[in-house]
Amino acid sequence: MKTVCEVLGVSRSNLAVKLKRPTEWVDRRKMPAQDDAPLVAELRELVADLPTYGYRRAWALLRRSRDALCQPRVNAKRVYRVMRCHGLLLKRQPRYAVSARRHDGKVAVDRSNVRWCSDGFEFRCDDGAPLRVVFALDCCDREAMSWAATTGGYTGDMVRDVMLQAVESRFAGAVATESEIEWLSDNGSCYIADETLTFSRKIGLKPVTTPVRSPQSNGMAESFVKTMKRDYVSWMPKRDARTALQNLAIAFDHYNESHPHSALKYRSPREFRQQTNSPT
Repeated sequence: MKTVCEVLGVSRSNLAVKLKRPTEWVDRRKMPAQDDAPLVAELRELVADLPTYGYRRAWALLRRSRDALCQPRVNAKRVYRVMRCHGLLLKRQPRYAVSARRHDGKVAVDRSNVRWCSDGFEFRCDDGAPLRVVFALDCCDREAMSWAATTGGYTGDMVRDVMLQAVESRFAGAVATESEIEWLSDNGSCYIADETLTFSRKIGLKPVTTPVRSPQSNGMAESFVKTMKRDYVSWMPKRDARTALQNLAIAFDHYNESHPHSALKYRSPREFRQQTNSPT
């Protein structure tokens, strides 16, 4: 049989299965004999009040209802075929036009005080109170130079406070930078407000916003958010907003002083700055 299969170019296992089939065998895959009308009615009833449910969720509802009635389940592929044939599938969402301002460079820079980035994150305390945080990060040494938090929404006042605190922190209490520094952020209303843009230029910052739907353009800030939530917020005590604020201050200080960063050869931001600025 091996020689015959090699000559014919067919699988020996497949040929062996075919030889053992009874003469009355019929390939039912090509002959669907099911009546789909009851299934269509059942699906229409299940998704009548759930217009945003696609075939997978519809199949899950169908499986749940049939299990409750001790009826046989229906294959998900059959559900998809039936919903497609009867116009029950969700409409495909249109693709967004590709932005001309795509991210194709590096956020990091090789010197401090050349580019700063900013973003925000939020989390809930144990009592349910939300806490929203805005921060400023140097794109070279990764130091979190300033931050502000509130139980309300993000505002331009918060962003302007963070800007000024960052300038004062880096330039010994000065209210303006020694040279122009890029201020990288997303297109949030608190960042692109006219008052914020005017204030940033006044203190020596050059506003730079990321392309729409391109979060990787502010990837350093996004990475910092992940670090804060994973390494600090997830385990620190936060029974209420006051407790969370106290421990958040400790977290920021620990990040700057002690948190080893792979891009800094596993040195903390302030350790990196000290070694970089120290005379050789």
